Amino acid sequence: MTYRCTTVITQEGTWYIAHCVELGVVSQGRSIETAQENLKEAVELYLEDAPKAWKLLSRKTPIVTAFELSHG
Repeated sequence: MTYRCTTVITQEGTWYIAHCVELGVVSQGRSIETAQENLKEAVELYLEDAPKAWKLLSRKTPIVTAFELSHG
């Protein structure tokens, strides 16, 4: 069975920080690809220790959008 995780990646200095929204797991890497690979590994390890967390994941693709705000 395949599950989907929502990943948010931000850049902090020279590092990319990857965050799994559903589980709150975070990892990092020097590139976007490395950060995402490291996050996948971290999520797999997390789920080994907390198998009940599988119920927080979905098999459907999440809808993720962005919007902008202006101030001043």
